[in-house]
Amino acid sequence: MNEHEVAVLRLGHRPGRDNRMTTHVGLTARALGADRVLLSGDAGGSRDTIEDITARFGGPFAVEQTDEPKRVIREFPGRVVHLTMYGLPVQDVEGEIRTACREGPLLVVVGAEKVPFDVYERADWNVGVTNQPHSEVAGLAVFLDRLFEGRELDREWAGATHRVVPKSTGKEVVPVDAEE
Repeated sequence: MNEHEVAVLRLGHRPGRDNRMTTHVGLTARALGADRVLLSGDAGGSRDTIEDITARFGGPFAVEQTDEPKRVIREFPGRVVHLTMYGLPVQDVEGEIRTACREGPLLVVVGAEKVPFDVYERADWNVGVTNQPHSEVAGLAVFLDRLFEGRELDREWAGATHRVVPKSTGKEVVPVDAEE
């Protein structure tokens, strides 16, 4: 879908407290167009869940873990976006970021705990999806949708073993083989 890689880094993970949130950051990154997610710290359970969803519902999407998230940010070979409620309004910088994404890889940093100031300094953009307190998952979702201008919603998924059948009422998941 992307000309250049879009990676999401979940900066920080507090076991027990952030398990669902970290998992949801990864699932949101996958569903809304990113190519991979990097999880920092002890987020093995989140990694397993995201990999399981990718195996069942398709990809490609990569999940990695790192014990050196600051190094990932510092050495990333492209531009860095840090999502923070203290940043510039997304609607004011989305075009510039979209252009940069066409030119090279993009790393989107999503914090968990207090983000060190050097992350703000290294980021090419500190971006706020509203300047109000809200979920980092919601911020990531809005940002990716703005970045891809809704194209991610029509993505085709390779290698899926299961597919959700859209319905106005109820739930249905079918094996991909059942459709042939």
